[in-house]
Amino acid sequence: MCGIAGLILAPSAPPPDAATLDSFVRSLAHRGPDGSGHSVVGRVAMMHNRLSIIDLVTGDQPLYAGAAALVANGEIYNYRELRAGLAGVSFSSNSDCEPPLHLWLRDRSAYAETLRGMYAIAIHERLGRTVTLTRDPFGIKPLYIAEIKGGLAFASEPRALLEAGLVERRIRPQTRDELLQLQFTTGAETIFQGINRLLPGETLTCADGKILDRRHRAALPDGGPEEITEDAALARLDSALEESVDLHQRSDVPYGMFLSGGIDSATLLTLMARLNSQPVLAFTAGFDAPGAADERAHAATVAKALGARHETIEVTEAMVWRHLPEIVACMDDPAMDYAIIPTWFLARRARQDVKVVLSGEGGDELFGGYGRYAKAMKPWWLGGQAMRARGNFDRVDVLRVQPAGWRDGIAASEIGAADGGRSRLQAAQAVDIADWLPNDLLLKMDRCLMAHAVEGRTPFLDPGVAAASFRLPDRLKIHGGMGKWLLRKWLEKHLPVARPFAPKQGFTVPVGEWIKGQGARLAPLVAANEGVREIAHPEKVERLFRDIHRKRHGFTAWELLFYALWHRTHIQGLAPAGDVFETLAAN
Repeated sequence: MCGIAGLILAPSAPPPDAATLDSFVRSLAHRGPDGSGHSVVGRVAMMHNRLSIIDLVTGDQPLYAGAAALVANGEIYNYRELRAGLAGVSFSSNSDCEPPLHLWLRDRSAYAETLRGMYAIAIHERLGRTVTLTRDPFGIKPLYIAEIKGGLAFASEPRALLEAGLVERRIRPQTRDELLQLQFTTGAETIFQGINRLLPGETLTCADGKILDRRHRAALPDGGPEEITEDAALARLDSALEESVDLHQRSDVPYGMFLSGGIDSATLLTLMARLNSQPVLAFTAGFDAPGAADERAHAATVAKALGARHETIEVTEAMVWRHLPEIVACMDDPAMDYAIIPTWFLARRARQDVKVVLSGEGGDELFGGYGRYAKAMKPWWLGGQAMRARGNFDRVDVLRVQPAGWRDGIAASEIGAADGGRSRLQAAQAVDIADWLPNDLLLKMDRCLMAHAVEGRTPFLDPGVAAASFRLPDRLKIHGGMGKWLLRKWLEKHLPVARPFAPKQGFTVPVGEWIKGQGARLAPLVAANEGVREIAHPEKVERLFRDIHRKRHGFTAWELLFYALWHRTHIQGLAPAGDVFETLAAN
């Protein structure tokens, strides 16, 4: 896991500026505290901040081969197999990122087709002056690109482009409306005017300050549901999951895992315990709020059954008010998911013992775990309902202008997801995998973990697991109204103490109750924020915070609080100034 950035300038532009490269290094230092490197050739510059995980001695970047140089953020888990398949190649390191460089020399823009991992890669070929930018198919690792004066710039995080002064701190209003209504944003356009994401699976070929070509590698296999028996599906699933977890454990530094009370992380721990001779280190978060869902007791039962070393943390209200400005500040590409709170604290705790954690993101999307999928499977005349048909602010009267067109990105994904003979369930899963997964769950994981220089790995998001799961018959995903049927059957066989057929509890953070308790104090501070005043009536915002009596009001208040802190940091350019109250009062 690392941070990368660079410039791809036109021949007529001035050479890359040393001050810009220094700014890249500083703004991405949290992603790679173990060293930095750079390459400047002509009008192309690339920099790399390293978090050393594999090949601690010779794995510094850029990596060079022939006339090409590579910088990368991420891990290539099948690097050993790729090395073995590159007969006659002389390697200069043991880095997992060197095989992709030699594959590019052989296959050019098709080089990433055989990679298994999470990655954002930049490869500069000096003779042709081309730069190839690539992002993994699930979008686990981020990569952003911007048209700037004189050419293009790219970076692991938008903040690197903003802090270098290459892009103005200006909001794209339609994307902001999408954020407010969905809690995340879709597609290539970010909330910042002038900054776009590479889409998951995209490879761009650039030269002389322009994008010349785009190609795409799909995350999901083609085709509708296949016919397979439950026993055969279970055997195939066991093989695919074991192989993926085995690959995801490749590391030259200590690793652990995040353990919740759900079946995804219980599945991962079961497999890790199978594959490791020493106890696995598992981390779980809980809350001190009355009535909040607390997963620590069940997670402890699972950990004990598997002989894991179990570490727990309690996230208190005081901790949240103290650190929330820092947490929101790390979400430069904003996702208003309140799960950023426990994720950030878990990463801070995990960093005391490990540099790598495995986590269960992707299990719900691949195996049909969300309740919304059952409704999406039905036609409208039988009570079916499109996902995310209602926005978060639809029934809360605080905004100056009701958002319009906020669902356009989701609608575009729905059209593309329905192709190829997919079932309604598969189409719903594909929509989530295209946008919700990379732009909320994985973005949250990347930013919150990298804030503490911890690498997060997601074994469910692997081509082998996708091939074994996505084309399962609908009945093996949702059965009797219960999602993730096959995964539950697998866990029932291998770890019945995990109670895989217990009703899904759901993961909630008591942020609404915390805000309600501090509503009178927060009301004038949030209402006075520059960004909030631009989009909402201050008097209505104050009234909302002072009178939270419904769950949706609590979540809307959370979004406004998040937006106030986010706007202050990433649009106004102001650093956190203490706790939530001190920071908001410092405008």
